[in-house]
Amino acid sequence: MQAYYCTSYGKPEVLELRTIARPVPKADEFLVKIKATAVNSGDVRVRGLAVEGILKLIMRLVLGWNKPKKPILGTVLSGEIVEVGSAIQKFSVGDEVMAMTGFKFGAFAENILLNEKSVVRKKPKNASYEEAAALIFGGSTAIHFLEKAKIKEIDNPKVLIYGSSGSVGTSAIQIAKHFGAEITAVCSAANHNLVKTLGALTVLDYQDANWMNETKKYDLVFDAVGKISYKTARKMLKKKGKFLTVGGLDVAAETVEQLNLLAQLFESGLLDAVVDRVYPFDAMVEAHRYVDTGRKKGNVVVRLD
Repeated sequence: MQAYYCTSYGKPEVLELRTIARPVPKADEFLVKIKATAVNSGDVRVRGLAVEGILKLIMRLVLGWNKPKKPILGTVLSGEIVEVGSAIQKFSVGDEVMAMTGFKFGAFAENILLNEKSVVRKKPKNASYEEAAALIFGGSTAIHFLEKAKIKEIDNPKVLIYGSSGSVGTSAIQIAKHFGAEITAVCSAANHNLVKTLGALTVLDYQDANWMNETKKYDLVFDAVGKISYKTARKMLKKKGKFLTVGGLDVAAETVEQLNLLAQLFESGLLDAVVDRVYPFDAMVEAHRYVDTGRKKGNVVVRLD
């Protein structure tokens, strides 16, 4: 099979397409033929070791000092089960699934081994493979932070989402709306229509220096791209308001329950998989280059034939 190896930390060109042996499932494993994966901010952060200060040291200690110890990156996928081990009970050959692999990575490949303890479930019946892959990263991250803020316990919560047009932001708008929130989105003017269609009531332009002078107070300010600080957010918070950011040490937990909620919302028409571009597998490097620009809207998907 073919897989992309991250040969060192750096620019997209460190990704090298290699031919390796297709893995064979053990009794408690099943083999998924990957149909789609996605390149998200987490992927480029790992590939490029694109963090500052102490986080760079922590990432080296966790992931590998000079290059990733697990060279096949990629954390989200959708695909079809093509082989199952003798002990597998919940899944069968032919099942169409969606999964996230976390720090085990492995999704930038034609096949991957999973087991019944993996964060995996059948994909929504009405979702294409591309849509299923696009739902996962931003959706699971948004759920993690919104639930951490205990948004469901707040009556008519007022939420400001900074970086609202990216993968996490577009998901956060829709999921927060599902939880009953009134949403103010902050993004570039070019993406105002997009976030409004997803459910934002008010939209602010991050390029307008005055957006931070917003007089409205919020129960939650959620930085979905890791670009603002508590110092910036605190003047917009209510007395007991919370500030959460993807830019800190808090790594979003990944659970099957998150996948279940995403699938439920998608099947009910309450969650849209926002896909900016779809690249073929042999254009993985180009997909990473585009995500590196910071200009993507929603998700960048890589399709495998």
